[in-house]
Amino acid sequence: MLTSVGQWIMTTGLHIAMVVVFALVVTRAIRWAAERVSRRIADGDDREPTVRSETVKHRQAVAAATSSVAIGVLYVLVALDIANQLGLPIASLVAPAAVLGAALGFGAQRLVQDLLSGFFVISEKQYGFGDLVELTVSAGGTATGTVEAVTLRVTKLRTSEGEVYTVPNGMIAKSRNLSKDWASAVVDVPVPSTADINRVNDVLREVAVTAGNDEDLARLLLDEPQLMGVESIEVDTVNVRMVARTLPGKQFEVGRRLRALVVAALRREGIALAA
Repeated sequence: MLTSVGQWIMTTGLHIAMVVVFALVVTRAIRWAAERVSRRIADGDDREPTVRSETVKHRQAVAAATSSVAIGVLYVLVALDIANQLGLPIASLVAPAAVLGAALGFGAQRLVQDLLSGFFVISEKQYGFGDLVELTVSAGGTATGTVEAVTLRVTKLRTSEGEVYTVPNGMIAKSRNLSKDWASAVVDVPVPSTADINRVNDVLREVAVTAGNDEDLARLLLDEPQLMGVESIEVDTVNVRMVARTLPGKQFEVGRRLRALVVAALRREGIALAA
């Protein structure tokens, strides 16, 4: 009895152990290769992930998805080999597996939906690694953050507070990419209805010129901010709008800096903002 057990351990058991170790090593190798490819794709582009080119973002997303698929295929092959070593009748399990698969099909609908949705997200280049996106979930609510990982099954977002959302791709009803190619910073300036609008416009034009000449702000702008004029009129307030085209994902930072310049310029000219 002990001899047969020892023989099994030295043959079948050793083979299974080696296969499991091989799978773990290959898994680490695949993940290392995917990270290396991702870094190689972004090689030479030292900018933040948000403002990198759409081609780089998409290729990094494809690399991540390909690695996850490769690992999944590897695990399936390892499971089949182990089952064969244990003497399980794989061929005779085809018919029961088909019945079991049909029974589990209803429960696996969500998984299949996630995989198909993830395939279309990547193939249609809806967003990629480093993009700032807002995802509307079919169950209700939204998730906004920077894309940290895209696989066929899930999308991971990190918010500005450092929290991480893991959203199954099949639950994404709508995606809004806030950093694709370029973005717009929209600044509405509320002034009292009694203010001289022509004077306000002159001040805002000076702010636009100042922003274009500011070294730190100019690197975030694609062109000089534009004065759009009066956007809306209320009982005691007039809203004047400025719009600036920015690098992808930088519209919020540009908007904050423009507002600071506008407030300082209006105060210097003695123009009060609306209450």
